[in-house]
Amino acid sequence: IACGAVSGFHSLVSSGTSSKTVSNEKDMPMIGYGAMVVESLLGIVALVVVGAVAVGGTKPEGTPFAIFSSGVAGFLERLGVPVQVATVFMTMCVSALALTSLDSVARIGRMSFQELFYGDSTDPKQMTPAQRVLTNKYFATVITLFFGYLLTLGGYSNVWPLFGSANQLLAAMVLIALAVFLKTTGRTGWTLYIPMFVMLAVTFTALVQKTIALVSNIAAHNATFLVDGLQLIVALLLVVLGVLVAYSCLKKLFTTTKNSEQK
Repeated sequence: IACGAVSGFHSLVSSGTSSKTVSNEKDMPMIGYGAMVVESLLGIVALVVVGAVAVGGTKPEGTPFAIFSSGVAGFLERLGVPVQVATVFMTMCVSALALTSLDSVARIGRMSFQELFYGDSTDPKQMTPAQRVLTNKYFATVITLFFGYLLTLGGYSNVWPLFGSANQLLAAMVLIALAVFLKTTGRTGWTLYIPMFVMLAVTFTALVQKTIALVSNIAAHNATFLVDGLQLIVALLLVVLGVLVAYSCLKKLFTTTKNSEQK
């Protein structure tokens, strides 16, 4: 449950979106940390709901949204709310959650695409013609949505099994980056070390296990390229990316002295 755990996606939301919606930096601890505490509560509620609607330990039939809606509706029914009304209400809430999530994902994807091509300056006058095109918000939006559209044609479920690893790997990268930032600015960051190494160990272990399983399937001729082959390519890219970023950041973390950069 990405929303109820350590989430790399939420780090992108907080840095690229949430930070622009506050009028005072002092409000960020309550908004940022408080939101993640509520998200963790949501994750626990989701687990309780699925467990409550399961009969004899068997998962109920239906989509995850339908299961969640019917489960919460069952709780509300005990409080006196008609089950039909509660089901419709929760279905609308889940639909609104999905809609706003898609909007956030599209915006963050567009911002990330732009940042790939920014140089030392974001001033268009100091960019090359190619950079100005690639960092144009309209062009970047079209490209981001286009790849999302391709996934709907090819089946997003082919790469969805790697979402958890990708999301948690991104969270580990964020923890490393924060640890480096805190050390170079002379602030206390040792509290990030344990969760940082735990996330790195867990995500790399999961990706390596997934890679071994995919290679075994391909070697046994029990795989198709659009499913196992595509997952293998993405898994290998994630491993390589994770190793490169982790090595660079960890090297800087343990070789950089305090106050080596301006606060």
